[in-house]
Amino acid sequence: MEMLVRLQVGDWWADRTTNELGRAGDTVRIEPKAMEVLMVLAARAGQVVSREELLAAVWPGVVVGDEALTQSIIKLRRALGDNPRSPSYIETISKRGYRLIAPVRQSEAVPAGRSWRRVPWPSLAAGALFALVVAAAYLFHLVSQANVNTRAVDVGSEREGTLLTVTVLPFESLGAGGAQTYLARGISNDLMTDLSRLPGLRLISASGAAPVHEAAQSARYLISGSVQRESETLRINVRLTDTKTNQQLWSERFVRPFGDLFEVQDEISRRLTEVLPGKLTDALRQRLAKPYTRSLEAYDDFLRGQALFLVRRTEDNAEARGYYRKALELDPNFARAYAGLAMTYAMEYRLRPSGQTSPVLARAFELAETARQIDPDIPEVYWALAFVYAQSRRHQQAIESLEKAIELNRSYADAYAFMGGIYTYIGQPAKSIPLLRTAMRLNPDGGHLYFLLLGRAYLFENETEQALINLREASARNRVDLETRLYLAAALVAAGDRSDAEWEAEQIRSQEAGFTPHGWLESYPLTSARHRERLEALLAEAGL
Repeated sequence: MEMLVRLQVGDWWADRTTNELGRAGDTVRIEPKAMEVLMVLAARAGQVVSREELLAAVWPGVVVGDEALTQSIIKLRRALGDNPRSPSYIETISKRGYRLIAPVRQSEAVPAGRSWRRVPWPSLAAGALFALVVAAAYLFHLVSQANVNTRAVDVGSEREGTLLTVTVLPFESLGAGGAQTYLARGISNDLMTDLSRLPGLRLISASGAAPVHEAAQSARYLISGSVQRESETLRINVRLTDTKTNQQLWSERFVRPFGDLFEVQDEISRRLTEVLPGKLTDALRQRLAKPYTRSLEAYDDFLRGQALFLVRRTEDNAEARGYYRKALELDPNFARAYAGLAMTYAMEYRLRPSGQTSPVLARAFELAETARQIDPDIPEVYWALAFVYAQSRRHQQAIESLEKAIELNRSYADAYAFMGGIYTYIGQPAKSIPLLRTAMRLNPDGGHLYFLLLGRAYLFENETEQALINLREASARNRVDLETRLYLAAALVAAGDRSDAEWEAEQIRSQEAGFTPHGWLESYPLTSARHRERLEALLAEAGL
């Protein structure tokens, strides 16, 4: 016979049918998602449940920001009267997730006057199955969230008959695992770079999650494709579609040995310029990008380094440096690998300030300059130079380097975004905002940094509501980035939300033992004294 049960968590009973918590005559109603989070934690009481597992279990099949989970935990703690600094119910495990530490039991007792629905509790086998489902959902979540960092050209007014408007959608990965995903990303990124150097084309970036009809609103022609690697065989399908007529103008399947990857990429670029309608001259067709390297292994190591560098953590930065070095061992003339290596030294200065920082920055300059000497026509090389200049607080030189990058590629979204960030560093956030909006139009999938830089500018412009919108989005896209957490805590104080600000401060202390804002600002490139003082004051109010 099925039993009537309820869940007891510490001193509280939990009714998942009404989303209520209660004890000793006190009843509190919580949001349904907060109750679901509690149920997942209770199912594995005493065990660490990662944030990814919670997102997959509570929001299955839906892409939500990490902020949604954070808010649910905050609301649960408030309802339970739990102190995050000395928890009795929900414990934060730094860089891992959460653990329910209160005792959990089932009971047949029902509060007076309340009718309970039958709620089956998972058996041991069901719990194991649940764990497998969560793990599978987590892997799907990682793959679906792969960020495609495409490039686009100037989105200014178009004169009919002068420019062809084209969007390159992120290529679909048909293989299993992250290796296939970043390979597909690299191939579509390189195709964008190749085509962006043709003055007869205007390229418009598309979000990785955007449906085709949205891209069609901006560009006349749509390039899409898929990539699959099986052992040493590479299969790439490419399609060209006229978005006005929805007619597929061209499609081709390329099946080659994986060792011929670069030759295949060149062939795809050439074939597209041949079949694209319009009057592209032979001279323009010949301006397709020359390959950055002819070493497959170096190219693979470079892509891995790029992905790790963007995480902006000490351990990931060190691992990225290792991949860039491996790429250079395989190809000593790989300019972009030199640029990436330079950025890891500049980032080291930011992440691990010490009394020996000058040699670190000197090494970064040396490597960035080597990259420029190898190939002065690559815009990414000037972005790397600007990054090193910015960490040295030589902001005017950084702006000049970014201007050169934009001169080489008028659609270089990252250059517009970084320039916007630098104007905030020097105390001119009003100039930052239009530059960052331009970057977001050019590349809707710019990642967490675009939102961080925009939120930071709005905070110093006293636009607190817009600051919070963008900083929360940045946090959802990169939950481990310290700078994002700091600015989010500051913005919450500015908005009068001291409780949530203190919770962010607690997360910062858990993430970085011995953290102090003053020590962090010693290596931070913010040179505006007024903004530094305000940031320190806001963080102090948050409890840092």
